[in-house]
Amino acid sequence: MAAEQDPEGRAAARPLLTDLYQATMALGYWRAGRARDAAEFELFFRRCPFGGAFTLAAGLRDCVRFLRAFRLRDADVQFLASVLPPDTDPAFFEHLRALDCSEVTVRALPEGSLAFPGVPLLQVSGPLLVVQLLETPLLCLVSYASLVATNAARLRLIAGPEKRLLEMGLRRAQGPDGGLTASTYSYLGGFDSSSNVLAGQLRGVPVAGTLAHSFVTSFSGSEVPPDPMLVPAAGEGPGVDLAAKAQVWLEHVCAHLGLGVQEPHPGERAAFVAYALAFPRAFQGLLDSYSVWRSGLPNFLAVALALGELGYRAVGVRLDSGDLLQQAQEIRKVFRAASAQFQVPWLESVPIAVSNNIDEEALARLAQELVAVGGQPRMKLTEDPEKQTLPGSKAAFRLLGSDGSLLMDVLQLAEEPAPQAGQELRVWPPGAQEPCTVRPAQVEPLLRLCLQQGQLCEPLPSLAESRALAQLSLSQLSPEHRRLRSPAQYQVVLSERLQALVNSLRAGPSP
Repeated sequence: MAAEQDPEGRAAARPLLTDLYQATMALGYWRAGRARDAAEFELFFRRCPFGGAFTLAAGLRDCVRFLRAFRLRDADVQFLASVLPPDTDPAFFEHLRALDCSEVTVRALPEGSLAFPGVPLLQVSGPLLVVQLLETPLLCLVSYASLVATNAARLRLIAGPEKRLLEMGLRRAQGPDGGLTASTYSYLGGFDSSSNVLAGQLRGVPVAGTLAHSFVTSFSGSEVPPDPMLVPAAGEGPGVDLAAKAQVWLEHVCAHLGLGVQEPHPGERAAFVAYALAFPRAFQGLLDSYSVWRSGLPNFLAVALALGELGYRAVGVRLDSGDLLQQAQEIRKVFRAASAQFQVPWLESVPIAVSNNIDEEALARLAQELVAVGGQPRMKLTEDPEKQTLPGSKAAFRLLGSDGSLLMDVLQLAEEPAPQAGQELRVWPPGAQEPCTVRPAQVEPLLRLCLQQGQLCEPLPSLAESRALAQLSLSQLSPEHRRLRSPAQYQVVLSERLQALVNSLRAGPSP
């Protein structure tokens, strides 16, 4: 599929981003004369990831970028010809060459919205052959982005609103594209910044970094900086030899900590001095390249106190191994004691960052199913109730209480009138034998028209705006639904007409 250069200067999609079975089905539709049948697909999921009760919808801007660039290049068509049966009619490949998304319409949850099981994240309508080819790439673009954003949101809930969260996963990411996606949607989900420079350059994600173990261990302690002098922060007075001043402070620090002055690693101290000379206003220490207690901590304190004499304040330390919580608590005690001992108040509150496999458990699966072809509802009937789908073209609404709290989401047929605030509504909870009645104080339509006949309907919000929407959306959830372990499950209910259609399809022969 042709790679359009989007406003970020990056290809919107990889060439031929689809599964072979989508291509074989496309051939089957074409041979049956159904390539241009009107069809609608919905992308939804069956379970929230990580055992939680919510998901953040993400990936919409990547989907729009992909759809606006969608074309099959000659090289794509030639490759398909090499893997499909050799007697395939050449006219099929000519049909593929002419495909684009000029007849495709997309309704979607705004990026950063709360999403719940069964509620469509995307509704994609257009010619059957085209939307069949789009199924896999759209699922790929939305599922990973939503998973990362949701994981980030859960970590934000754990950390609370005040703590800073820095994403540094590029070196472990699933390639550069996976790394860019992860950095982008970690920010959308609630992280403050990323170490990924490309995410900053292309997506506007705030970037922040720190030093790595390789920097610390590259110094032996015998290095002599070409310019060891550091000018005071106020810009007045002569430069000071930072390494020499740190050595003086090391003696005081070791005496305070009960260590021998020879115990802290000289190479680590030289690395800290070199970093402080380069970034005197952003000095931070990575404490566990050697021993945290006998080396990293005293070396950091020596350099930080030397900087403090010159009017600079260290911005933090990082721990990357061991029992992170226990170490952080003990280091905070040391900072408080040293702050009092050396009469340096700011040292007490130096931030302590932790890293190394700070993640949550397993992935949840997303699914996308065909729901309508030629205006006729379709429903997957299976012995596994979880894998049954809901038929027909649908609308989705969020019902809220008078205080703005979320009550439930309602799925109904698209032709039904929308629920009205203040009016009673009969709905069917999942698995219920009888409907129940609800009177919402507010009603919000969930699916917005974002692409019509291939044309963008309104400008997409910026990444920062989607991030703000995500935090607002999470704030509307009750504590029972926000709970990360054994949360209360948010209700997604059906209208009476949709429930009746489901019942009739279950009772009749499988379509």
